[in-house]
Amino acid sequence: MQNTPSAVVTQTIVQHKGAVLWFTGLSGAGKSTVSERLYAILNELGCPHVELLDGDVVRTNLSKGLGFSKEDRDTNIRRIGFVGELLARHGVIVMTAAISPYREVREELKERIPNFIEIFVDAPLEECIRRDVKGLYQKALSGEIPQFTGVSDPYEPPLDPALTLHTRDESVEESANQVLQYLFDNGYLSRANA
Repeated sequence: MQNTPSAVVTQTIVQHKGAVLWFTGLSGAGKSTVSERLYAILNELGCPHVELLDGDVVRTNLSKGLGFSKEDRDTNIRRIGFVGELLARHGVIVMTAAISPYREVREELKERIPNFIEIFVDAPLEECIRRDVKGLYQKALSGEIPQFTGVSDPYEPPLDPALTLHTRDESVEESANQVLQYLFDNGYLSRANA
């Protein structure tokens, strides 16, 4: 038997505004983890139109063949932004979890996409290295992986993000709930009984 939310839960939220929630930060900062938890919470609350565009998945399916030069990274981010913008235009809350290391291309998307919400997933480099189960940072530090963000390639933190999540000090649930509260406070979500 499937676990399905009760009618009360499914009527808790009415989504009335599309948006692009852009989670940016170093590899291992918690972008995917927090966005996946928020995705689950929104589904549990009955939010009807939510999509998650994970950077690794998009790179495999939409940006295959691109390398890791600045130009290729910018192209990848513009492609994710384009898809996010299309979905948001139709009332979908879109979450992207992509390193998106360069401030200039994020600012370009912010100017172009209505309801673009930049979320800085802030974790210190040493914490990201500690969390790295794939060993990518160690390979980058030893020179095996060139152009690795945060080691041999820059990461430019947002200057004025809508939200900053401090994932070293917050639980996944706390970070996801901060974003959820932001969506309520700024009119992206409303309660059915409001």
